[in-house]
Amino acid sequence: MSFLGISGMQYSASMFADARIVLAEDSNVFTSMVSKRLKELFNIDVEICRNFEELQLCYDKSSHPITLAVSNINLPGAENGEALEYLVDLSIPTIVFTGTFQEGMRDKLMAKDIVDYILKDNVFAVDMLAEAICRFLTNHRHHVLIVDDSPTARALLSSRLKRYNFRVSTAENGAKALETLKANRDIGLMVTDYNMPDIDGFELTRRIRASIGSHELRIIGVSSSSNRLLSARFLKAGGNDFMLRPFIDEEFYCRVNQNLDTLLQIQQMHKQRAVA
Repeated sequence: MSFLGISGMQYSASMFADARIVLAEDSNVFTSMVSKRLKELFNIDVEICRNFEELQLCYDKSSHPITLAVSNINLPGAENGEALEYLVDLSIPTIVFTGTFQEGMRDKLMAKDIVDYILKDNVFAVDMLAEAICRFLTNHRHHVLIVDDSPTARALLSSRLKRYNFRVSTAENGAKALETLKANRDIGLMVTDYNMPDIDGFELTRRIRASIGSHELRIIGVSSSSNRLLSARFLKAGGNDFMLRPFIDEEFYCRVNQNLDTLLQIQQMHKQRAVA
């Protein structure tokens, strides 16, 4: 059984054989839709918790860890967000599935280091949730390299990517990045700062492109500069994408996903040509 995601990527149900997914939701409509969709796509039997007490019992009754929780913001018995706080305090990766959303609420959710949030505001909401779950469960396939001379910036980007279940390596300068790439051929994405003391992002990208093409490694450049020409210069140096800081988590994650999807699609095309 396989699933063609909204992004166009193909996923196999066998990837999720050991996943334990908990759905904390009191709406019969959404519990039915979500559990049915995940079962038919991934053959996953979702554990449904319709109130806060059931969620607590679900955690306590099994020694098998929860892989991922999908939770409404409010549940019976936890009308002020206590269920989400409970999951976060237990360090359980959580996707929020909610029908109410405001900018202030978004900031509070992202501050809790949730994996993602999906709005129940369109007919594709359940499929979008399914894809978000699928991405989280398969992101460990991807090895990402963060290159930045700022320890704070490296830690921030690394924590963002680890939140989404990526494998992450870091490098504090261009020379270290080249060494890391040489030692880890499975790295498929590099996110690099532009302004670094030894080798700047442009020169690092040019050196990498001398031996590693875009079909093997995608490169996203980032910078805090207000110079909008940096984007064009970076792309001409061989980069695949560019973002100006400060950027928000959702945009960063979408750019990462788009580049990794493109990489997988190119690799699949190469495999098909080799077989033909």
